[in-house]
Amino acid sequence: MPFAGEDDFLRLIDAHFPNAAPGLILGRGDDAAVIQHPGPIAVSSDLFLEDVHFRRSYFTAAAIGRKALAVNLSDLAAMGAQPLGFTLNIGAPPDLASDFWPEFFAAMAQTAARHKAVLAGGDLSRCERLAVSVTVWGGLGPAGRFLRRGQGRPGDFLFVVGELGLARAGLLGLEATGRAALTQFPAACRAHLDPTALIKAGLLLAGIAAVRGLMDVSDGLLMDLPRFLGPGLGASLDLHGFPLHAETVRYAASAGVDPIRFALEGGEDYALLGCVAPEGTGELKKRLPGARLIGVIGAAPGVWLGQSPVATGGFDHFRPAGSPKGAK
Repeated sequence: MPFAGEDDFLRLIDAHFPNAAPGLILGRGDDAAVIQHPGPIAVSSDLFLEDVHFRRSYFTAAAIGRKALAVNLSDLAAMGAQPLGFTLNIGAPPDLASDFWPEFFAAMAQTAARHKAVLAGGDLSRCERLAVSVTVWGGLGPAGRFLRRGQGRPGDFLFVVGELGLARAGLLGLEATGRAALTQFPAACRAHLDPTALIKAGLLLAGIAAVRGLMDVSDGLLMDLPRFLGPGLGASLDLHGFPLHAETVRYAASAGVDPIRFALEGGEDYALLGCVAPEGTGELKKRLPGARLIGVIGAAPGVWLGQSPVATGGFDHFRPAGSPKGAK
């Protein structure tokens, strides 16, 4: 690590991140930040760990910095929240190149500035492997409500905003051939290395009264769907004609697997999964043309794809695995 001490690290952070923002009474540099915000706030935390969520062999420093924050911002998008700020905890190994941290912080700062999220503090430690922990918080958007899981009713339509399975194709390609996969599957690799938090879509969806709930898809649709529905409910999925990305289809074909099933099991999509009352589908499509209906909530547990029951599954941190998150 190219620093004489922790103060050098902190000076680099100060060079990339502003330390003032509306609602931040006291920023970095004291024992705690002081935040003032009228009304409720949404708070979420995520770990981003080397060889669990990413590998330095094919992630650049900039990609690690962007993604560590973006995956947290995606949780705010799923709440229909407006990002406000975040804290950053880092476990830093000593073997990083001298330009690693400037690139990491520059990329993370660009993502933070794009969403007007201020870095309010955090912690630093030496560590054997690179570890990043981010806690984000956000406030109510113009609609004045947060979107939650478990709010759907039988007969509500399920919809998705964003790609399904594309990041999984990128991850598996990168695991197989390293950064050479960027040539063969460029969009898929970008989807895994550099996901986008759909903040604007989340805020827009919160403003549609007929949209009852929302979550982000990070462990695969088939794993996350039961979590979204809540106890006692199921779903009938209809993905006939669902517009999968061409690279998702091509990767699934090369692996000899069904592309729809491949996409449903994909991890780290950071798409948004929501439900809308039947009378609201027209407004949904008009205001957010990228939203795609994928099925209907049922009154009994279980997930069906067409006429066939589907075993749910996706990424689970506590199942044995030898690849970073999202690999199967």
